[in-house]
Amino acid sequence: MKIKNLVIKNKLFLAPMSNVTTLPFRLLCKKYGAGVVYSEMINADAFIMDSKKTLKRSFFIEEERPIGIQISGSDKKNLVLASKKIEIELKPDILDINIGCPAYNVMKTGSGAKLLNDINKLGDLVKSISESLNIPFTCKIRITTDENYNVSIAKTIEKSGANAITVHGRTANQKYSGKANWDIVKKIKNEVKIPIILNGDIIDEKSAKNALGSTGCDALMIGRASVGDPYLFNRINYFLKNEKYLPDLSKKEKIIIFFEFLELAKKHDCLYITNIKMHAQHFTKSIVGSTVIRKQISESKNIEDIELIMKNFINN
Repeated sequence: MKIKNLVIKNKLFLAPMSNVTTLPFRLLCKKYGAGVVYSEMINADAFIMDSKKTLKRSFFIEEERPIGIQISGSDKKNLVLASKKIEIELKPDILDINIGCPAYNVMKTGSGAKLLNDINKLGDLVKSISESLNIPFTCKIRITTDENYNVSIAKTIEKSGANAITVHGRTANQKYSGKANWDIVKKIKNEVKIPIILNGDIIDEKSAKNALGSTGCDALMIGRASVGDPYLFNRINYFLKNEKYLPDLSKKEKIIIFFEFLELAKKHDCLYITNIKMHAQHFTKSIVGSTVIRKQISESKNIEDIELIMKNFINN
């Protein structure tokens, strides 16, 4: 598929996730078949001020391409400034604006899903950003309870110059609960000409094929299901191409991928104990006997303890 002039080798995108899609995890997902990866969401105002934390979040390397940087904010001037600064200084393949984050601390500033409430302001904001950029520009939205309004939002975004839209099939009030409404995403897809990327409830090979077949969307964005299972991209790609399932990974193979992640975290100076704990716990999910291991991981005091726990687990 293509977004503007960017050719993407497959239909699978890694969703931007705060404190999850760090550089090491993105590299792992890229290795195992993600066609596009996105940074964690970064705040436009903080990027303009050269916040060290924000600059760290937005840093990427050539091996990750094509990569998108996702920004959030509500001030048009700052969003435009941040977008141009990102294009010039970082040179990502895609710039994405978050118009769907349901977190209270994001929405209270008028950002994220709050932008859906004022379609005229949204259109003006998208138009201003799109006119300032040369690279592909995308928007990530959530649905609302009003089906016609959802279509109006998508058409406004398209008319204002965005090159693609990712639609999460849940409302802001749902957050991540309940079922994603693919029917509404299908309706949006039928009403616009730019690529539509479906996000929500893509958890395995079957759901991926059903999502593409039932909605006609151009691509799929996978978030939570990939945490602890970046090999999911490889399995889905294989299934979409061959209509056959790859064998399930063994316990040892799953934990080996965790150690790949850990080595990447060491190499790229991303060794944060809370983040390593989270990933270690996710990599052990659904493995027989892992409940005790996850408790041990949560109680560990340093990276070395986590390494030892995972090494013992792989050998038992």
